[in-house]
Amino acid sequence: MKDRRVVLIVLDSLGIGYMPDAHLYGDEGSNTICALTTAPNFKIETLKRFGMGCIDGIDCLPKTDAPIASFARMTEQSKGKDTTTGHWEISGIVTPTPFPTYPEGFPKTIIDQFQKAIGRKVLFNKPASGTEVIEKLGEEHMLTGQPIVYTSADSVFQIAAHEEIISIDELYEYCKIAREILKGRHAVARVIARPFIGEKGSFKRTDRRRDFSLAPPASTVLDAIRSSGYDVIGIGKINDIFAGKGITYSIHTHDNIDGMSKIELATKEYKKGLIFANLVDFDMLYGHRNDVVGYANALMEFDKWLGDFIGKLEEHDMLIITADHGCDPSTPSTDHSREYTPMLVYGKGIKAGANLGTRDTFADIAATVAEYLNVDYNTPGQSFLEQILI
Repeated sequence: MKDRRVVLIVLDSLGIGYMPDAHLYGDEGSNTICALTTAPNFKIETLKRFGMGCIDGIDCLPKTDAPIASFARMTEQSKGKDTTTGHWEISGIVTPTPFPTYPEGFPKTIIDQFQKAIGRKVLFNKPASGTEVIEKLGEEHMLTGQPIVYTSADSVFQIAAHEEIISIDELYEYCKIAREILKGRHAVARVIARPFIGEKGSFKRTDRRRDFSLAPPASTVLDAIRSSGYDVIGIGKINDIFAGKGITYSIHTHDNIDGMSKIELATKEYKKGLIFANLVDFDMLYGHRNDVVGYANALMEFDKWLGDFIGKLEEHDMLIITADHGCDPSTPSTDHSREYTPMLVYGKGIKAGANLGTRDTFADIAATVAEYLNVDYNTPGQSFLEQILI
């Protein structure tokens, strides 16, 4: 058997309808993909050809009589609706207990430890939209030198700082300090550096954001692939999400366009193993900002790129497109939403039009990738490889 390669692309936050337990998260009625169909001139012709509209439960997209990909609706078994639990489950780990969240801000004991360790007071310490909090407190931060600490509905400790006031290296060091403090029952999923630039009225976050995640609690399919001698290429924030575990090479990206370009470059250089990419703009720039039109335009941009990219795939490539959670931009909430996610599988050796139904866990992807690459890996997921191979 010739060397095989999997290209796994996560369209960050592209949910396809609320899950049965969405009421526990305040997300009943959320449907990210259907929200996008309300945008003017919304068309995703390549994803339509793949069979996106044929996935269980999607009734807002046109169906195609002859899909060119296999497809499924994915159910998240992990408790939560965040980046970490979603990606970990895609890679084979189900998280049974949700990460801690802080709707009232972090406890005084945590903030006191953090302030003592960095030698500065902090501002805010409440849940907030990142763009709003820097607009509200950016000037005070610049005058006092105090970093802005905030959280959200997700399990995150976020530190915002102007690059001219606190250098990038210093901000990253603050995040490492916070990561050391936030352990045990306060072990948030991610500590996030949120650098910004500009002046009052025109503050702008930069692409030097960095996530300091918990390390996965067990081996993922990435570890198994790497241990078998294959390359595991992390594109975008994949390396951060997995705290570097299982990654052989990490490639930073500036935005979705750069991410798509880096995926193409990686397929030219790395001919076997796993290329694992996250395209974050859908979530970061549009979902969290309730920007339906921006989100729709970004997905159409990806769709156009995808139509060209599939012609560059090689004989033994398997392309998997999925998501990690929802983030419906049409709801009053600016947070993630508890939704099913799509999965589309394409390749020259992959059946066209195989409907894999509604899967029990994202971990089915890890099981299938492991089997396709002939890698030994135990996961709660069930491989669907036999159902899609020609």
